[in-house]
Amino acid sequence: MLKFIDEVLSAFRPCFSRKAAYEWFVVIVVGLMVRADHLGLTAIVRGLALHPSHYESMIHFFRSSAWSLDSLRLAWFNVVGRLAPLLYIRGQVVLVGDGMKTAKEGQRMPGVKKLHQESENSSKGEYIFGHLFGAIGILAGSPLKWFCLPLFMNLQDGVKTILDWEGSSSQRQDSHVVQMIEQAFIAARSFGGALLLLDRYFLSVPALRRLLEGNRTSGSLMHVVTKAKMNAVAYEYPVRKSGRGRPSKKGRTLKLAEVFHTRAAEFQSVQVTLYGKEETLSYLCLDLLWGQGLYQELRFVLVKQGDRHSILVSTDLSLDATEIITLYGYRFKIECTFREMKQVMGAFGYRFWSRSMPKLKRYLRKGEAHPLEQVTSAAARKRIRQTLQAIEGFVMCSVIATGLIQMLALRFSGRTPTLFFRYLRTPSQAIVSEATVTAHLRQSIFRRFAQNRQLSVTQIIRSKQDLLSVDSDSWAS
Repeated sequence: MLKFIDEVLSAFRPCFSRKAAYEWFVVIVVGLMVRADHLGLTAIVRGLALHPSHYESMIHFFRSSAWSLDSLRLAWFNVVGRLAPLLYIRGQVVLVGDGMKTAKEGQRMPGVKKLHQESENSSKGEYIFGHLFGAIGILAGSPLKWFCLPLFMNLQDGVKTILDWEGSSSQRQDSHVVQMIEQAFIAARSFGGALLLLDRYFLSVPALRRLLEGNRTSGSLMHVVTKAKMNAVAYEYPVRKSGRGRPSKKGRTLKLAEVFHTRAAEFQSVQVTLYGKEETLSYLCLDLLWGQGLYQELRFVLVKQGDRHSILVSTDLSLDATEIITLYGYRFKIECTFREMKQVMGAFGYRFWSRSMPKLKRYLRKGEAHPLEQVTSAAARKRIRQTLQAIEGFVMCSVIATGLIQMLALRFSGRTPTLFFRYLRTPSQAIVSEATVTAHLRQSIFRRFAQNRQLSVTQIIRSKQDLLSVDSDSWAS
């Protein structure tokens, strides 16, 4: 198991211009996998028995110029494509995208802004102050259990002013919806074409325009499977007419919610696998035009399951209705990944801030300039930009640690009986959870270091450990 971790982390060595930065990357990723609490970066010091004098050097890593987020992302794509058992549908990988909001109260933390909370959980407030991340994951595993391996996460709102200071790519200046399509295209180019699963929030004309543009220019083909709102309106194909005049772009208007009743006799019954269970439902498949001014051909699948109605959408007109239904059932896997990243990995427990950052104003008057626009010093702007890099770098390290934990579960569940050591009321019969893998690593990591002294990951971590603590911990394990 430790040899596999060493193999994966060694693939990131070219991403770092300095050896010390790479070594701290290894320490941080392994530390995130084994730490027993989420009380800041000191949990990594405790989890790996590091010498306390190394704490400040570890903090400095996140603001270092020896690495970039893009290089880490591309290296992680290569690792996943080479080592993960990916799900392929018609020769294409299955990507999953979604946004994730995390509450932050830091008054000098870049990217914090007032966000509307769309969650159906009544215990959450309607508005929060925090960060909005865009995430792209990829489905991997086996029919027994599918994981959504996280590929990449970055801040997609509240950072436009900071990025403008350095003339950063215009891709980060677009809306959250368009940025999600753009990030998915970057992944699709690495994996050679993809199907992207999104929730209904992302079905919009700007997103479809960016999808069409990307399919023309990016060199890789990507299609989207998503969901439409129940008040969605589509159009039939226009009837060709002879004579003079401009041909019509659309035909008769259809309110899709009414089709459930007006064409109820045309629905077909089918049995499909949804959320790991066999379910019986009925559907009607229609190819229609959608989008005011765009009128793109989309495949709509109207689904009835008991009293529940839903409208699924695909930009790929070759997909069968049952394939679209089954594919959209996998979309919730990214929600499971978010939960594991929050509860097991502590991926969003960062506390990076900068004294150069203007204090957050919770309520701006209409027309009032954002406090960031008052920052003119080049040194202050650099420190704020480095803080933003630290936030996204910490989350990227957590993404890699989470994906590595998931690959360990897929690869070693059948070969390592001790992975089933945890008492669970409903234990897994096939592939263990992320929490089980992290608990196993916490219990055995020092013994594995002692048994694999020749591995570079062992040598890197032991060079930074408090050896007196390590000796006592190894005896205990």
